[in-house]
Amino acid sequence: MVKDFAETEVARYGRQLIMPEIGRKGQDRLSRCRVLIGGVGGLGSILAYQMAACGVGSLRIVDRDCVEMSNLNRQLIHTTADIDRPKVLSAEEKLRALNPHCRIEAVQAEIHVGSAARFADGCDLLLDGTDNLAARKALNRAAVQAGIPFIYGGVEGFGGMLSSFIPGEGPCLECLFPMEDRPSGRTIGVLGAVPGVIGSLQSIEAVKILLGLDGILKERLLIFDGRNLSFREIKVKRNPACAVCGGCSNH
Repeated sequence: MVKDFAETEVARYGRQLIMPEIGRKGQDRLSRCRVLIGGVGGLGSILAYQMAACGVGSLRIVDRDCVEMSNLNRQLIHTTADIDRPKVLSAEEKLRALNPHCRIEAVQAEIHVGSAARFADGCDLLLDGTDNLAARKALNRAAVQAGIPFIYGGVEGFGGMLSSFIPGEGPCLECLFPMEDRPSGRTIGVLGAVPGVIGSLQSIEAVKILLGLDGILKERLLIFDGRNLSFREIKVKRNPACAVCGGCSNH
């Protein structure tokens, strides 16, 4: 049964309620979902804000770091007044102010192979807002093991990339990046607007997956180049020998 929306909710989500792809049934479905957002930095700021704004009912945000001045060119959920505060607490405050109907669970912790499964527990979707391959691989492994969709995103300079991984229906992130994460000691530059582009595209994918819509970026890696405002796709195939999903059967 579709819930009765409060008058304020009808007003808040009105532009989505009139979309045939969403409507009251879809909006109700979003309100019952729990989404994990790994990292509330450049990508995670956009992901968290968009998920709360569109009416996802419950968000679990996980990040170990505190806000630094160097974050503020791209991590739009934080402000100068938040410097030295834990990112998850800064983000929680903004998200609660944005949408009081969204339940926020803020966890200040590191995402790694020993913790990712715990953070993923009970979630309908995992969103990658992390800044390193090791954390992404940990989320990917947790997603495969629990059968939860996972949306990857990465940015650098003027560009970025993203893809959606659906366990049992194609490759996983490990198929795409089988190499180990070797810290380079290099600080990666990024134009502040680029995480906004990639994070927004991840958010669109998230809504489609949560609502069971077609057109998912599955078995495709979408690459954005902001220098000439172009997109290109690379087909991604499942690796039968993948250390993470190689034993999974496709539907």
